[in-house]
Amino acid sequence: MLTGYQLLTTLGNYKLSSDYYISEEVPVPTTTRQAPVWLVIAAASLPMFMASLDNLVVTNALPVLQRDFGASIEQLQWFINAYSLAFASLILMAVALGDRFGRRRVFVAGVALFALASAACAVATTPEMLIAARALQGAGGAALLPLSLALLAGAVPSRLRPLAIGIWGGIAGLGVALGPLIGGAVVEGLTWHAIFWLNVPVAAIAIPLIYFALGESRGRKVGLDAIGLLLAGAGVFGIVFAIVRGNDAGWTSTQVLAGLIGGSVLLAAFIAWERRARDPLLPLALFRDRSFSAANGVGVTFSIGIFGAIFILIQFMQVVQGKSPLEAGVATMPWTMAPLIVAPLSGFIAPRVGTRTLIVSGTTLQAIGLAWIAIVMSPTVAYSSFVPAFVLAGVGMGLVFAPSATAVLANMRSEDHAKASGTNATVREIGVALGIAILTAVFTGAGGEFTPTAYTDAAIPAVWTGVAFLLLASFIGLALPAGKGTPDAHDEESAPDAARDLDLAPVG
Repeated sequence: MLTGYQLLTTLGNYKLSSDYYISEEVPVPTTTRQAPVWLVIAAASLPMFMASLDNLVVTNALPVLQRDFGASIEQLQWFINAYSLAFASLILMAVALGDRFGRRRVFVAGVALFALASAACAVATTPEMLIAARALQGAGGAALLPLSLALLAGAVPSRLRPLAIGIWGGIAGLGVALGPLIGGAVVEGLTWHAIFWLNVPVAAIAIPLIYFALGESRGRKVGLDAIGLLLAGAGVFGIVFAIVRGNDAGWTSTQVLAGLIGGSVLLAAFIAWERRARDPLLPLALFRDRSFSAANGVGVTFSIGIFGAIFILIQFMQVVQGKSPLEAGVATMPWTMAPLIVAPLSGFIAPRVGTRTLIVSGTTLQAIGLAWIAIVMSPTVAYSSFVPAFVLAGVGMGLVFAPSATAVLANMRSEDHAKASGTNATVREIGVALGIAILTAVFTGAGGEFTPTAYTDAAIPAVWTGVAFLLLASFIGLALPAGKGTPDAHDEESAPDAARDLDLAPVG
């Protein structure tokens, strides 16, 4: 295994051309400017750090937002879901724009929009203004994850790719780790508005770094699937809206049934449209690859289980245990710090032990961790009883992040990286929105209120629901190929079936 010194030396000494593009035929260098791999990783990862930091910063601030705005539980959900739904609905369109106009260009535009929307969140004075600004923030964030991973995967040689993706996942994990802590410190020491202002200087640093270290790249020039975008976005919104409104309006009410049925019909129409579209937003042929399909199945169920549970638990620390936002951030560090350490290691060892082993182990550990929490949870439970469960869940998250990204790209050609990672990001963000909606619906249906006893009694079945989804993710993960060896399929002469079905010309 590489020591830390050897790792830094390897990444520091390895240089690559940082200005190139991928055409339909072969990649053509446009300059001879060189950038070290570590700087390429930093440029691709910093915007992801910003986005991941912001997600849990907001989650940790929910009790404060509830008090300041007088927000309902439904509005608290939309503070999160407005971002997740906009993010999920526009990811594939951002990928298509990147393929057509340049991935780096659209990536930078996403960073800039994210920063402007963050400023709009900071100056919001009503729940409705904050929800609208969060949706705009999600629109900017839609370009961050898929294009950062595509730019990174295309710029790093195949032999370093699992390690680079692991570091990329670790930096995103750093945002997860520091989110509750920074959010608590800022909210307690300053005001909740400051948690959004933090993104502005980060974006100011990230944009010039991207231009310096990352080269431009493009995929096939295809038309923009506006009909597909409309069908998918409206379908997902309808289903999530219905789940959020279910307990308040009644599960047999007109608006809830219209959302569930209408959303399902629209998603079915989306799939039918994608089968015949000339330039589909979501190339269904990609799902013929077993690694890609199973990784996405894990992604959506994992996200439903873990992020829905986080939404419930981060408020439990404050509502039930009486912790301040800063104390709650410190208390969750055994959970949130673990991915920072484990994700890079899992990316490094994935070629040796296989992505399937790591992913199934990770989702199982998270299920055990959440089950532990559900068993010991009570209004008077000691914090120390949660620590082992937090560690198990955190290690499990770290084992899933990087290997799942590797599994998604394992058999994809270079020109498919953005679409593949964009699809994976879409289903995971849909999972985040559904997880918050489903677990909150369970919580509300069990009589959840903002008092210690009522909150605990309702949180327990909600957490058990998260356990069930994580066990389902483990079962789906068994369908993954072993995933051993360096994922360099797109560098081989023979393309995978999905790429051939898409009539994609070889690259390189």
